[in-house]
This record gives sequence, C-alpha cells and structure tokens, in this order.
Amino acid sequence: MRQRYLKDAGVDKPPATLADYLARVVTPTLERHRQGGAVAEKFEAAYLRSLAFDKVDRSDADHIYQRFAGKFGPAQPEYKPLQDFLFRYIAAECGRLRMAVHLHTMAGAGGYFDVGGANPLNLESVLNDPSLRKTTIVMVHGGWPFTREIGALLTKPNAYLDFSAQDLSLTPATLAAILREWLEFVPEKVMFGTDAYPYIPEMGWEESGWIAARTGRQALAIALTGMLRDGEISRTRASELARMVLRENARKLYGL
Repeated sequence: MRQRYLKDAGVDKPPATLADYLARVVTPTLERHRQGGAVAEKFEAAYLRSLAFDKVDRSDADHIYQRFAGKFGPAQPEYKPLQDFLFRYIAAECGRLRMAVHLHTMAGAGGYFDVGGANPLNLESVLNDPSLRKTTIVMVHGGWPFTREIGALLTKPNAYLDFSAQDLSLTPATLAAILREWLEFVPEKVMFGTDAYPYIPEMGWEESGWIAARTGRQALAIALTGMLRDGEISRTRASELARMVLRENARKLYGL
C-alpha cells in the first residue's frame, strides 16, 4: 500500500526526512482523497496495535523516520512513536480538510489480538488534544466489548460511534441493551452501520449486510420500545431517535 501511495505522489522511494514525507506524500494523498469525494480516513488500528496514540515530539519522530526510511520496519517498541506521530498528523490534516477519522475499535477474536489494547479509553488523550478539536473521531464498531467505556467517551465534543459489526455478531436483545444506554445519554452521537463484507465463501457481503441490517433495526426497535414503556420518551421522540440513528446523524456528520 505504501508503494502505491508513493507512486500516486510521484515519488519513487520514501523521502529522506519526515518533513519531506509529510509534505510530498502524506498531505497530498489526503488532499487527493478529499478531492475524490472521501468523507473519512480509516485506521484499522485495534486489529494491529493498541489504540493508545501518544503525543510525540516531531524531532523524536523524525529521528526514527530517518533511521528506518526505505528499510524494513523496526520492532514495534521503536516504531510506535513514529506511528503515533503520523496518526495525530493525519488526524489534524483530516480536520483541516473536513474529513472524519474512522477508528476500528472492536476487539478481534483469537490469540493474535490484544483485547486490552482495543479499549476505546486508550483514545482519551486524542479526544482531549486541543490541536485535534476540529477533527471528528468516529469509533467504528462501537468498541465491543468495552461498550460502557465508549459511551463515556461520547461526551467528548468530537467523538461519535457506529455499531456496525455488533449487529452482525450480537443478538437483537443483547445489542438493544447497549443501544439503550447510549441513546439515554448521547443519541446524537450514535449511528447505524452494517460492516457488510464477504467474510467467508458461504457468506458474501450481501448476506452479512442483510443480517446486520435486520439485527440492527430489531435491536433499535427493542431499545426504543423499552424507553417508551418506561416513560423515558414519547412515541414522537422514539420515531425521531430512530431516524437520527438510522440516517440523520450520519447525514449531519458527513454533510450528505
């Protein structure tokens, strides 16, 4: 992928300095994406590393970059500060370009994944960073299994989530309990999604999309019905919340 971005930027190898890499590759790539109609840049971080993106001095990041530019990547402990710097740089540029940042926040299954590293609370320093205040952070897949923790993060002004993939892997009743807790506090920050993807030969994106869409709507209906029966909302408000989650929140966020 890096080679493709270098080629698209008209560069045959990684520039010698971090400053040149940012100016000649990273920013032009983001600008091309925006000009092509992109509304967000996605990081699949929780599958590959911790969501703890620390604030790193540019000089420290440049030192790591110059040591390893054009070479096989360093070990993760050495590489992480450069990754952290690049993430925050890209996030700031996304804010400038009026694109959101999508962050994969769902823990993977199996011995390969670091479940603790997928805890969305690792993102708090990013969400509190004044230099990223203009950048909208969408925590994709709703942070499962840390759904209560991610709900607390939604009080941050630039934090949003969608519950894609949860509606593919959870039952309607289980997902409904999660949705209800979010909707009682920050309904304007919650968005529907499916994560329609061809996971296995027997289940293409069409099937996974259908399952997620059906489960998501059922879960939302259960959550809103419970709130209505408990006297928390009116029937009119329930309909309004359903439209917000299924459509209006995303339309407003992405300017659609």
